[in-house]
Amino acid sequence: MTKLKNFITELHQSTKRDFLSRMNDNKIECMKVAKKFGKEYWDGDRRFGYGGYKLLPGRWKPLAEKLINQYNLDNNSKILDVGCGKAFLLYEIKNILPDIRILGLDISEHAIKEAPENITENLRVFDARKKLPFKDKEFDLVISINTLHNFKIHDLKTSLSECERVGKKKYLVVEGYRNEDELFNLQCWALTCESFFSEDEWKWIFHQFGYKGDYEFIYF
Repeated sequence: MTKLKNFITELHQSTKRDFLSRMNDNKIECMKVAKKFGKEYWDGDRRFGYGGYKLLPGRWKPLAEKLINQYNLDNNSKILDVGCGKAFLLYEIKNILPDIRILGLDISEHAIKEAPENITENLRVFDARKKLPFKDKEFDLVISINTLHNFKIHDLKTSLSECERVGKKKYLVVEGYRNEDELFNLQCWALTCESFFSEDEWKWIFHQFGYKGDYEFIYF
């Protein structure tokens, strides 16, 4: 049964955003660049994405600790991150549990290339809209953070059902909204989002596509 969690919201809210400035900054062209998920998206100008996505000491450690504690991970566990980006979260988990088996997947060659050197051998370039090449319940935990809202709804059916299939436990984070203000801010800010859904719509989609793991929403 799916359960709402509150692990990443504090980290998400620590970043300040000027929504109207982004909307008025030739946003359509910026979206086209961002959706390539290349260098410009990760390490180019802020108008194209992150504006420089660097490993900041300790930033991802609290989330790593929460996941380890919540899902009882140890050095014998196996974890999959679908849409890992530069894999900073996996890096922090590996620092805490040196012998844990990690695997990160991301569509961005640039992100994988720029990940911490000590974990790059555990990362793969992969399009998570496709069927995952793993056995049923192969991983103790499957996570996907700020990735699945970048898929159209027909691709969500594949990705959600596949995360459910290969993981014993699951935790995902997607962008959502609870009111018109948050929808407006999301529409202003999002560059790569394809699925603009409310809380209730996301919960309906989870049920329809057989996802039974945990989830969290971030709001703008």
